[in-house]
Amino acid sequence: MKNFVLILGLAFSGLAWGQAGELWFNFGDSLLSGAGLGTADPFGGSPNDLAVTDGWRVSFRFGFNQGDHYGHEIQYAYNHTHLKINTAGGQELGMHFHQGGYNFLYYPFTTPGVKIRPFGTGGVQFDNFVLPGGNIYQGSSTKFVANFGAGVKVHVHGIWAARFDWREYVTPKPSFGFALKSGALWQTELSAGVGVGF
Repeated sequence: MKNFVLILGLAFSGLAWGQAGELWFNFGDSLLSGAGLGTADPFGGSPNDLAVTDGWRVSFRFGFNQGDHYGHEIQYAYNHTHLKINTAGGQELGMHFHQGGYNFLYYPFTTPGVKIRPFGTGGVQFDNFVLPGGNIYQGSSTKFVANFGAGVKVHVHGIWAARFDWREYVTPKPSFGFALKSGALWQTELSAGVGVGF
């Protein structure tokens, strides 16, 4: 009987959920390229009359490990930036965008329990861009996004750990009715965070 239970345990061990959960708070930079959103002038103007600027971001991530080399993560991030109006002398108005999604993590070199764990990641999410003075219900535009990147997690002491992330997000530009909008918006995340494991 003991052998039968052992065989069943081994056979279905790949279906078990992760051995550890993690909750993270990250803070960092949100660097944007291809940031021209178009023009409000229907008869002229340029694709860069209105643009979104670099800013800062905060995020919360919940992750769990599945086996020795795989993990999953869901996240929410708030990005604060500005709408730059190049036709008005570069005037900037505060705006922001929300992000929520899922990422798959791969730990190629290490297993759980080691002090330093580098990882690669890829995932999907939504971005909700909110114009100055707007909210998520009015004056916003939602797009679906792909992202990829890498990072490292460092066990500090007890349940506490730190992490560093680099990620690239590529998304269609938000739809606010501006003319001459083209291309994709690229966002680079450079962030550091603190977390707990359980």
